Amino acid sequence: MIPSAFPEPEIFSPQDEPRLRWGILAPGWIAGFFAGAVNRHTNQDIVAVASRTLSRAEEFAATHGIDRAYGSYLELVENADIDVVYVAAPHSEHLELGLLAITAGKHVLIEKPLTTNAADARILVEAATSAGVLLMEAMWSRYQPQASVVRTLVADGMLGEIMSVAADHGQAMPVDLEGRMYNKSLGGGALLDLGVYPIQFDSMVLGKPTSITAVGGVAVTGVDEFATLVLAHGERAQSTITTSMLARTPTTAVVAGTQARVEVEGPFHIPTSLRLSDNNLFGPVQIWNDPTGVQLMDGLAWQATALAKYVGEGRRESPLHTLDETVSILETIDEARHQIGVT
Repeated sequence: MIPSAFPEPEIFSPQDEPRLRWGILAPGWIAGFFAGAVNRHTNQDIVAVASRTLSRAEEFAATHGIDRAYGSYLELVENADIDVVYVAAPHSEHLELGLLAITAGKHVLIEKPLTTNAADARILVEAATSAGVLLMEAMWSRYQPQASVVRTLVADGMLGEIMSVAADHGQAMPVDLEGRMYNKSLGGGALLDLGVYPIQFDSMVLGKPTSITAVGGVAVTGVDEFATLVLAHGERAQSTITTSMLARTPTTAVVAGTQARVEVEGPFHIPTSLRLSDNNLFGPVQIWNDPTGVQLMDGLAWQATALAKYVGEGRRESPLHTLDETVSILETIDEARHQIGVT
């Protein structure tokens, strides 16, 4: 038997959180989506943006109604009027820019992955802990309403004992050997950019794996192009994770238990719907649709509201995606890359 109704989702209401003043470091494409989502769906205030090129910062500021533009990252973080810094630079810059903001006493939201490896992540965590500021990876999928529904289904035992997770994320990226995805010095590769989504989903449901087996392929530039991971969780549960930047995959996620399963429709990492069914071949199916009306990349707004809530509560990390778990996920990626042959 499946439940008669889905559990109510946790929704981070913009009306309930303090209004923080945000600065953005590195106005690239993801920063543009983030700024638009925050402006449309939150009461957070983006007050400044910085780039190494002033004209680029000024153009971004004009597009998104931001008052101040800087041609230096240091200028922005030293501004006393800024409460939190959002780091949207390439992966390779996350450690340096994160430390820059933390040293200035700012709360920090850093685009995923937090850093390019677990060792660097630990450096950031230690620095944020010492400075007494909140550090959070911008794993936006964790803060969307559908994620809270999945967590409740699992935590309340509605699916029975969880036996497996299957999740994938593949995109047909242009083969540009000079581009970010293929550039080793910028933290390129499928696992860090795409695979982090299904790996964090598995971690959310089953926690840290007890063993990792990975196969995949390495591009001529030295980054991983595709990978399949089999993750064991104790003696009974196991997960299959696939990622690729050579082909577009369904990008779905499934949690299967002894009583029922929940399927997250693709792309599972953005606002989407859920299908809940029992273990009968032709059993009943229930559909859950996001009731908020927030769609596509506007789902980035939830993490900003969540961060503001946590700051208002005096927290120094996200309870939905702790710093220990963030490091653990990077440890999984480190091991998978090692097994594939990425040095």
